[in-house]
Amino acid sequence: MNLEDLDGRIGEGWGGFSPNGCHVNVVLARRGSPTAAAATGMWAHPTPGHMPVLCCVGTEEKGYRHYEPIWPPTLMMNKTTTVNDQIDTLHSGATQLGIGQGVLDSVAAGLITATQDLIVFVSVWIDKQASDETAVRHAAREAVGKAVAMCVNGRPAEAAARLVAERDAVKNPFYGGD
Repeated sequence: MNLEDLDGRIGEGWGGFSPNGCHVNVVLARRGSPTAAAATGMWAHPTPGHMPVLCCVGTEEKGYRHYEPIWPPTLMMNKTTTVNDQIDTLHSGATQLGIGQGVLDSVAAGLITATQDLIVFVSVWIDKQASDETAVRHAAREAVGKAVAMCVNGRPAEAAARLVAERDAVKNPFYGGD
């Protein structure tokens, strides 16, 4: 699929299990497009407790850090307000690495290409009770893989039709009313 067709595609994915699961929203944008400008603008104005990050991977050896960005460039923003050092560390480490791996999995699968002209925007939610960094990393990787696949392949028409048919009975786990 070419960059023009991918620009503005939106996907979401859930990975793992609570409390170490992860939910992401992904927007794909062609560099220089109105989509990229709008998404970059949102990332450029974070609120306290929300940190935009260019996803990087790397190593530390003998006090020297070597990091490099994921390709295609991937910007992440936490949806969970950082309330303590543990959640901040999970966002900076486990989710960043998992998101990067999920994007690289998508490149390896041929869903997207490793080009500077595609930007992957990821907003990520983890539970404030999350504590297992390996589980969070795996969950972020899984969630991003699902979300990028949804961006590229879309959702089956029958899924949308089912939601329309069941619209009066749908639920949300964060809504407790009737």
